[in-house]
Amino acid sequence: MAGPEPQEWERDHLQNIMFVGLDVHKATISVALAQGERGGEVRHWGTIPNRADHLRKLSDKLGSDGRQLPVCHEAGPCGDGLHRQLTELGHDCVVIAPSRVPVKAGDRVKTDRRDALMLAKLHRAGELTAVRVRDAAHEAMRDLVRAQATSGRVTGKVLQHLQGFGLRHGRIYPGKKGWTKAYPHRLTTVRFEHPARLCCTNSMRDSSCESSVVAGRHEQTHTPRLQDQELAGLECSAQAPWLAGDLV
Repeated sequence: MAGPEPQEWERDHLQNIMFVGLDVHKATISVALAQGERGGEVRHWGTIPNRADHLRKLSDKLGSDGRQLPVCHEAGPCGDGLHRQLTELGHDCVVIAPSRVPVKAGDRVKTDRRDALMLAKLHRAGELTAVRVRDAAHEAMRDLVRAQATSGRVTGKVLQHLQGFGLRHGRIYPGKKGWTKAYPHRLTTVRFEHPARLCCTNSMRDSSCESSVVAGRHEQTHTPRLQDQELAGLECSAQAPWLAGDLV
């Protein structure tokens, strides 16, 4: 007995697939659906709260008839938790690079509904570019590297303010470098006639010491973690290129 024609098999297979596009925000997720076959219906399903229990209910409702649910959403500030949750629920989820999403010339109207519909339609057509999704360990290390870089920038900014404040009031550090360990000690000997200026100096000095302590704590945590070979190749150097030597 002859089997079904290839075209019929492919059509039946695609009818069992529902492409899902998610436009993710801090509080809500806009959901759009696209039928698997080419030219199939694309519709906006609705908006749900960005919470794990509501996402689980959505998964159960859309997959109740056994259909496959390839899901996509853009990379954004909400992190990769959504991708991990959808993967744990058994769905094929991809995270899309927002800068690589095809956009029609002159199409400048952006709404949650339209963005979700566009993602579902383009995901069905295979025209989206996926990005690498880090696991929980790599994401935690990326957060640590960013926090370390932020601490370094804060420390440098405070020291610049201290040097500028001293220069305006004739309190110039006589040493060759103003960034040594002796510099904070000298600040304790600086005196001003007006107590407000002394308060400014003490405040900036304390801020500098606190940010230096935080940066040192990050360094102590960061170095042992990089002994793990899997984390040694962390790609956070793209976010903080000045730390690339420590990360590779």
